[in-house]
Amino acid sequence: MIYSRRASPLHAARAACAIAYCAGLAAAALLTANPIVLAAIVLSVSIAGTLAGVGRAVARAALLALPLAVTIALINGLVSHDGLTVIVRLGELPVLGHADVTLEAVVYGCVLGLRAVALVLCAALYTAAVDPDEVLKLFRRISFRSALTATLATRMVPVLARDARRLADAQRCRPGPAPSRVTLMRAATAGLLDRALDVAAALEVRGYGAARSLPRRHRPWSRHDFAFLASAVALVAVGLSRGLASFAAYPTLRLGSVAASVGLAVAILACSLLPFADRRGVS
Repeated sequence: MIYSRRASPLHAARAACAIAYCAGLAAAALLTANPIVLAAIVLSVSIAGTLAGVGRAVARAALLALPLAVTIALINGLVSHDGLTVIVRLGELPVLGHADVTLEAVVYGCVLGLRAVALVLCAALYTAAVDPDEVLKLFRRISFRSALTATLATRMVPVLARDARRLADAQRCRPGPAPSRVTLMRAATAGLLDRALDVAAALEVRGYGAARSLPRRHRPWSRHDFAFLASAVALVAVGLSRGLASFAAYPTLRLGSVAASVGLAVAILACSLLPFADRRGVS
């Protein structure tokens, strides 16, 4: 999963605003425990990824996050002994001791799993839709050498992954057993030093270090920058208003006003998707 340029409002926004947008979605997921609102956040990130042209990357992240969510739900149901509604009596278990599975523990485990899915999807949206070079430029004023090191590291990882795939394809064409992953990794990293020297030479020819002395061009703020920044602020504000749609799992399940929960869910969807409505200036 790597960044790829797409013609979308999120890609047109500057990196700082795109980061704030993804962070706002993640903050809203962390601030609430209401399952209706969390489901709305997951839906918002999924639709945002589709509108940004990175729906496949977000879908792959969702497939990886689902086993994690199930694991969290199962572990919380076995480990947590809170709750009054016992649904399964397991008796004495090694390490866990006396284990009774309660409905409240299972439901809260599902809520934690749903939150984990939302956070994974937010991270996937950030990875696929935010330009890493623009992100590194944000830290250029702090440390130029650190930005250069991070740039080389982020550029070399996809290159090595492509080399490993090419080597694996070549090995499949030969008779005999398929090579192990360790063998492929050793072969892919064997020429790492030579490749690093080539990259350093290319940077020197392009005058990478000389760019520090050049005047910086001011990039004016666009409508997409303001839209996604406002969306991030609105998402955090909606997350902070979680008291309107409270949810408690212990000692018994308690869900606040359903109308308020649905209202916050609709607000999450509106705040996260409205910036995609304006596609002027997208290229």
